[in-house]
Amino acid sequence: MRKKISVIVPTYKRKNLLRKCLLNLINQSFPVGDYEIIIVSDGPDEETKIEIDAHKKAVNDIRFYSLPQKKGPAAARNLGWQYATGILIAFTDDDCLPSENWLRDAWAHYKGEELIAYTGRIDVPLSKNPTDFELVTAGLVDADFVTANCFCTKKALELTGGFDEQFSAAWREDSDLEFKLLLNNIPIVRKIDAWVVHPVRKAPWGISIKDQKKSMFNALLYKKYPQLYRLRIQQKPSWYYLSILLFIGGVVALLAGLIAFAIAALSGWLLLTLRFIGKRLQRTTKSFTHVAEMVVSSFLIPFLSVYWTLYGSYKYRVLYFV
Repeated sequence: MRKKISVIVPTYKRKNLLRKCLLNLINQSFPVGDYEIIIVSDGPDEETKIEIDAHKKAVNDIRFYSLPQKKGPAAARNLGWQYATGILIAFTDDDCLPSENWLRDAWAHYKGEELIAYTGRIDVPLSKNPTDFELVTAGLVDADFVTANCFCTKKALELTGGFDEQFSAAWREDSDLEFKLLLNNIPIVRKIDAWVVHPVRKAPWGISIKDQKKSMFNALLYKKYPQLYRLRIQQKPSWYYLSILLFIGGVVALLAGLIAFAIAALSGWLLLTLRFIGKRLQRTTKSFTHVAEMVVSSFLIPFLSVYWTLYGSYKYRVLYFV
């Protein structure tokens, strides 16, 4: 018997997070026989399989698949929806908490269209004095299309081919699917009343430094959809380039003995960096460790972002600037 909705959740060795997500999915107000839950591990993960087997006692229609090796959440989601039997395919993440009426509210919007997609609403609870990482995560609230809370008919995914598995990290693979839907004239109904809570998990010190590596996928998205990228993602290159040029120009001038030019260039670079630090600290906690993290990472981010952007341009053979 075909299901109304198939829920796809990519994961990898995060069973404690997944357990909370599963409990919310199992306790939906939607009729239990009308939906299935498909968990896909991004690589072999025996502990997660054991966790899923334990939940099968509470709900029969839950399945677990795993990729033979790590390929990223895009590949995991593709495997999941290809095995799905539902008319609508619902996507969320293992660190999300779908509301009790998530599936019921989404299905209420569906009018039998063969080709359609929906995005739901996301709530990101913030602490009284949030960190920079919390505020970045809170950007999901206003995002147009994120796989933490979206729905597509299976036919829409079949027509578009689903997710591009070249996006091997959790970055820009959702925008890629959105752009495919738009180019195939598949309607996207945005911000329907189907809620998911996305708690902000504790992040290691310097997470923003590590995350710059994802910048290389911006080049891939730009290569595929240059006009949509400039329209919906970023209209013009970042100030990072000016900052780096000032720094390099200042160092070169200093080595050449052009002291006045060096002071002017390095002062410009320093002012841009201090402005960046101030902007990141404006609405965040002022604890010593967080301020130290913002200072150190703000000096490094422009260089790392541009490095990974140029690496992506080379890797994907496209002339692209962040």
